[in-house]
Amino acid sequence: MTSERDNLPAILPVGTAVVTRGESASRKGPRAAGAMGVIVRAPADPEHSYRVRFPGGEEVSLWRGEFEVLKQYLDPGRSRDRLAECDLRQYVIYRCVIGSRAYGLATDESDVDRRGVYLPPAELHWSLYGVPEQIEDQDADECYWELQKFLVLALKANPNILEVLHTPLVEHVTPLGQELLDMRGAFLSKLVYQTYNAYVMSQFKKLERDLRNQGRIKWKHAMHLVRLLLSGIGVLRTGAVPVEVTEHKDRLIAIRDGRTPWSEVNEWRLSLHKEFDEAFRTTALPDRPDYEAANAFLVRARRSMAR
Repeated sequence: MTSERDNLPAILPVGTAVVTRGESASRKGPRAAGAMGVIVRAPADPEHSYRVRFPGGEEVSLWRGEFEVLKQYLDPGRSRDRLAECDLRQYVIYRCVIGSRAYGLATDESDVDRRGVYLPPAELHWSLYGVPEQIEDQDADECYWELQKFLVLALKANPNILEVLHTPLVEHVTPLGQELLDMRGAFLSKLVYQTYNAYVMSQFKKLERDLRNQGRIKWKHAMHLVRLLLSGIGVLRTGAVPVEVTEHKDRLIAIRDGRTPWSEVNEWRLSLHKEFDEAFRTTALPDRPDYEAANAFLVRARRSMAR
């Protein structure tokens, strides 16, 4: 289980200051754990070692697991034994399945993508070390947002977050989690038009670049571009996020499988953009989400964990 603050490049660059994790050999005898050095040569891939120079000028080869980055070593947050011991997943108030299985587009090889929200005890939240905004287990395809982070993203009409609130595949929900689901309409507003369009246009640029540079596109990405447009139209028209793609399932699968020419996909995309524009013009959704309702819920939830 990792957090956002743990993210580092796969290959650390030359010049990175590091600290040894354990005792290591040197010409002058054993070097104690905690020795500070600087990377002077980085490997081409994680399967090879680094060359590290110590203050006395001696250089040794060390594997990535034999040292940690000085910046993290000095961070008070590195003393996160308490967090590691308590397993933040026990504070999950809502867990669901999203992705192809929620869309109704899964194949036998499809992963089970679990997402959710966790609410840690006040003593952890108030501590010097704090709690991560996001915890994830990439091997298990699981990701959980701390409640405040989740609410902020939902208020911004983040498409992935809104789908988490509207997926039909709910696996676990506490009373507080149910309160969150009951108020999911508070997060829907006309901002959906801007955020969904931003995601769609970003994906379209990638598809065009692939077509221009490689002569082909990733059909799965093309399918999700269309699916997101359909979802955005549905939100503006109905005031709910349509996660399942029942009505358009066959056409979307045909795109994913590469059975629909790009010219036809692009023609559908342009048609959906027009529908999206019209849905935005006529939607009954408010200009902005209900910030006050979201804030009141957060305060109430935090107070419940301080008892």
